[in-house]
Amino acid sequence: MRAELPGAVLSMPAPVQAPQLLLLLFTLLPATGSDPVFCFTQYEEASGKCTGLLGGGVSVKDCCLNPTFAFQKPGSNLCQACRLPQWSSWSAWAPCSVTCTQGSQLRHRRCIGWGGQCSEKVEPGTLEWQLQACENQPCCPEMGGWSSWGPWMPCSVTCSKGTRTRQRTCDHPTPKCGGHCPGKSQESEPCDTEQVCPIHGAWAAWGPWGPCSGSCHGGPRQPVQRRSRTCSAPEPSKEPPGKPCPGPENEQQACPGLPPCPVAGGWGPWSPVSPCPVTCGLGQILEKRTCDHPEPQHGGPFCAGDAVRTLICNTAEPCPVNGEWGPWGQWSTCTRRNIKTISCEAIPGQQTRSRSCKGRKFDGQRCVGEQQDIRHCYNIQRCPWKGSWSEWSTWGLCMPPCKPNPVQTRQRLCTAPLPKFPPTITVVEGQGEKNVTFWGRPSTLCEALQGQRALVEEKRPCLHVPECIDPEDETL
Repeated sequence: MRAELPGAVLSMPAPVQAPQLLLLLFTLLPATGSDPVFCFTQYEEASGKCTGLLGGGVSVKDCCLNPTFAFQKPGSNLCQACRLPQWSSWSAWAPCSVTCTQGSQLRHRRCIGWGGQCSEKVEPGTLEWQLQACENQPCCPEMGGWSSWGPWMPCSVTCSKGTRTRQRTCDHPTPKCGGHCPGKSQESEPCDTEQVCPIHGAWAAWGPWGPCSGSCHGGPRQPVQRRSRTCSAPEPSKEPPGKPCPGPENEQQACPGLPPCPVAGGWGPWSPVSPCPVTCGLGQILEKRTCDHPEPQHGGPFCAGDAVRTLICNTAEPCPVNGEWGPWGQWSTCTRRNIKTISCEAIPGQQTRSRSCKGRKFDGQRCVGEQQDIRHCYNIQRCPWKGSWSEWSTWGLCMPPCKPNPVQTRQRLCTAPLPKFPPTITVVEGQGEKNVTFWGRPSTLCEALQGQRALVEEKRPCLHVPECIDPEDETL
């Protein structure tokens, strides 16, 4: 069962009213129809970015002949869709303003579109913010203290000189809530085993390549050249014995031949221009050329420049715009024909609401669905019933989100249970039962609580509030 205000459906007991959202006046001036812009073939809802660049220097009016296109003003990172304006999805909540104890965090959404306004008469480009309290961890880190150093470990080598280490632990006292001890848990110092180490052999650098064994390629034997190296950097020791150098002392390779002369590539002519691939709005045509006059050979450079270039074509014909349902209007008063009043009685009535199909142009599709909605109802508007106080609601959003000293609010409401009227009625035999909803707000009566009889509120400040900055401004 649901109880409703005139023009809005409410759950009973009545829910806590959501705090009013504050529109931050970060409104970008909307583009006029003659402004030169960059025109794109697609607007990505998820990222809010323009993709599929057609070109620049196009007027907004021409670009938006196709309502699925999007545009971007020169010098701006903000992408605007050509469709009628509507609110984007809310962004993810920003990180908490502090890492420990209570802080605050922001999120935003933007009015995206062209040729109209979002709900509440908001211009395209406007940002709207919400602020809420947050807490990553309830306490802040406390530093710890080191224990005494432990004993030295054995030397790291068995001959010559090495290092040895010792350690300590961070438990005098142990750090709390993610704290740590300053400094290192381990230190080292030199140590000497007083034992002579063997010296292992290592190759000196390769000598230069010798002359080729032949003067040309393609004979009975492949011409080669050789080079060598010595095991002298250092030589292996004899006492104690060191290891000899690994690998060969000599190597050879094929002699490089004289290469043929390189031939630089040259562009062929541009291909004919193809017809415009669209029948409305703007399109894109391609011209191609091939690097074959002549082709590059024997390492010669490839043609400089682009093998493909694009041109914008304009049909000067607007594209169809499909109609979209506007929001449902308010429910009419719950009444019944030939009965003067049915308030507070188990007498079912009827009420209607309607909506309009907006934005259809240029032979676009009509809205699918019904324009009018009818339902059965009980009228409980201003019925005097005894009520009781609800529990405290959860804390609401921090308001206002982008001004000094935002606060949170929670409420208790005087509510009354719904009467046990029949939940369904039979209008026409053989067509089943119809649901009946409650409409209106009863006049609930409660004992005074903190001097109030209908609503009690508590407020508390939001702490460590971050600054509202347009994310598009941060990327410029």
